[in-house]
Amino acid sequence: MAIAAPYASSEEEAMILEVVRKLVVERVAPRAAEIDENGEFPEDLRVLFAQNDLLGIPFPAEYGGLGGSFVTYVKVVEEIAKACASSSLIVAVQELGALPILIGGNEEQKKKYIPKLASGEWVAAYALTETGSGSDAAGSMRARAEKRGDTYILNGTKIFITHGNVADVVCAFAVTDPSKGANGISAFILEKTFVGFKVGKREKKMGIRGSPTVELVFENCEVPAANLLGQEGEGFKIAMKVLDKSRPGIAAQALGIAAGALDFAAGYAKERMAFGKPIGQQQGVGFLLADMKTEVEAARLLVYECARKCDENAADVSLWAAMCKLKAGDVAMQVTTDAVQILGGYGYSTEYPVERMMRDAKITQIYEGTQQIQRLVIARALVGKWKPPNGAPRP
Repeated sequence: MAIAAPYASSEEEAMILEVVRKLVVERVAPRAAEIDENGEFPEDLRVLFAQNDLLGIPFPAEYGGLGGSFVTYVKVVEEIAKACASSSLIVAVQELGALPILIGGNEEQKKKYIPKLASGEWVAAYALTETGSGSDAAGSMRARAEKRGDTYILNGTKIFITHGNVADVVCAFAVTDPSKGANGISAFILEKTFVGFKVGKREKKMGIRGSPTVELVFENCEVPAANLLGQEGEGFKIAMKVLDKSRPGIAAQALGIAAGALDFAAGYAKERMAFGKPIGQQQGVGFLLADMKTEVEAARLLVYECARKCDENAADVSLWAAMCKLKAGDVAMQVTTDAVQILGGYGYSTEYPVERMMRDAKITQIYEGTQQIQRLVIARALVGKWKPPNGAPRP
């Protein structure tokens, strides 16, 4: 028995979700285990999603997108993640990689790049993280960009770049003025054909194995000055605005993973017999399922509300993005762990999907800002960021 899907908020959304669910059942779910085992990017599913306009949902119609709501977008990511977390990132990372252009790009840049990303002709990626620059992205960035005439010369290395080896376009960040700290970081649009753009090692990961995570190396990479996003020094502000819109996508992925694990565990608990009745009728398992269901629905409400605020460009979207990512990530980890427990020895076997879901869930507590960073964002929204008096040393 499948758990009832959430209601659609419009007829258009209902049609989109009906298409997505059909694709997930017929094309995505049968491939999920193979994608995980082989660790290969599912190009066939990327093409399938592009052909069905799923990549264009969050992009404005004026640039070739569907102009769909952010609420619809997160529901699509959720539906795909119920079956395959790696495949859900095809949709989520396309939005992530394009967001710097949508947020900081000029009209010429948007017209040049967004239509190709919305159609799926090109794949996008986002390059912010470095070896010593994860949570402290502003203070520890080492990549440098120097302007020489009509060209910027980029040097540096980015790590943990999702889809970096299959991307045609990468939005990357580098320091243009080291004396200004966060205000000295700039953002650029890079194409894979640019001189000096190189793909480094590919990570071997616990989960989301079908979503390639790679190192990008910029060795005197030549970037046209026209590909600077906004003005010099605006890069970090763009990066933070991107996170407000990308964290809900990862929260939706986490929600989908949790919902998929709950669905499978509930079905198993109805069929598996022990002590003369289905294990779901045993209070220990029944109560566990009840808690799992409650947590999944609580996370869903947070994710959908945050998506609604994204559609409205609400002033407190940063707070809601952090809260939904925090809650959904923790729920995904707990629910998938409980699903493995309900299946017992079978749950630990690769023959069943919950062990894969458990491995996939962990990353949702780490990328797009760790759970600790989310708590910091939430706390600062409540009490502000403390600044020491003039001349006083920081603790």
